[in-house]
Amino acid sequence: MADQDVAYNRLRWTCSHRAMREMDVILGGFLEKHYLALSPQQAEAFTRLANMEDIELWPLVTGKKASDDPGQAEILAMLRDVRVK
Repeated sequence: MADQDVAYNRLRWTCSHRAMREMDVILGGFLEKHYLALSPQQAEAFTRLANMEDIELWPLVTGKKASDDPGQAEILAMLRDVRVK
């Protein structure tokens, strides 16, 4: 298995095994639908967000707190725009 496949599978596990079910749905859905189309910088910003604890990430995702990182702010805007079925 290629290193990229291992990294993607690890990220998929991180996105779908969260403390909050809502974060499973949001991050997992975004990963499956949009991750492969992200630029390398956007993918890195998403990975940093996915590695945050839910208690820190949830206020960012809901817009109750702003990110000081422009790359993360871009991904957060994209996450808020994801439509969950």
